[in-house]
Amino acid sequence: IMTIEEFIGKEIDSLDRGIVATPKTRENLDAFARANYGSTDMVLTQMAVQYGYKLALQNVSDELKQITN
Repeated sequence: IMTIEEFIGKEIDSLDRGIVATPKTRENLDAFARANYGSTDMVLTQMAVQYGYKLALQNVSDELKQITN
């Protein structure tokens, strides 16, 4: 049985191996949005969704670490 921490780590890792790259930071996402001038809105939307999911997983992971310490 996988622990919650293992699940979160696996999900975050999978975001980095997808067809669409998950931005490492909000600044990277913003820079991509400025650079493409709306020419690849579908890619930008997917990047934003993946980045949001990554942030959510990281927040849950941080909260679990605080609870278990």
